[in-house]
Amino acid sequence: MRVLVLQHIACEPPGVYEDVLRERDAEIHRVELDEGEPLPDRRDIEAIVCMGGPMSATDDAELPWIAEEKAFIAGAVRDGVPFWGVCLGVQLLAASLGARTYPGPAPEVGVLPVELTAEGAEDPVFRGLPARFLTLQWHGDTFDLPEGSVRLAGSGAYPNQAFRFGETAYGVQFHLEVSPELAREWADVQEYAEALERVLGAGAFDDLADALARHAQEMRRNASWIFDCWLDAASTSVGTSRASVRSR
Repeated sequence: MRVLVLQHIACEPPGVYEDVLRERDAEIHRVELDEGEPLPDRRDIEAIVCMGGPMSATDDAELPWIAEEKAFIAGAVRDGVPFWGVCLGVQLLAASLGARTYPGPAPEVGVLPVELTAEGAEDPVFRGLPARFLTLQWHGDTFDLPEGSVRLAGSGAYPNQAFRFGETAYGVQFHLEVSPELAREWADVQEYAEALERVLGAGAFDDLADALARHAQEMRRNASWIFDCWLDAASTSVGTSRASVRSR
């Protein structure tokens, strides 16, 4: 499968999700949009993985490539291209489908629980997860659900933590893919460090890193599970599309 990885900062690669892609011999085409790299022809990719970043999904005026990216995502998802969005990626998915994205009541930062909805517990990608599971949260923005989408998970502070649109477009606000080593790189990003300090206080990163290290194996297992399930669904969708093209 030819997978487009959309990155918005170097320190937010797909992490565990990329490990799964490589295990499955996916052909990865990486574009780092904040560095001015161009989007490819949509006909050349079969699935999209869209990662996080310190910017907002509403930063069109300051970052014109955000508007271009949202238009690209909207066209791809409406055409049935499988999509997996994380943090900023889920907000871009929501915005591209016409939903509102905006600052939340306060940043949500830490190793915190998320709970599946009844629909999430039955979803083909999420149903193998525990009803309540730990995630890394590090965000301040949120989003409304796009019309026609299905809410899959929520937290006490942010009820919209995951949703599905159609059969293969998924977005998650939380992180399961991040290693303790990668999280340390985030602490060097000004926007991330400021959010961490506002919520947890000065010098709190070591406590966050310790919590992440204690639960890293569990989170990696859950990340691999849901991403594998999504790739199974995406592969089925791509295979159906290929068969349809061959039959014409």
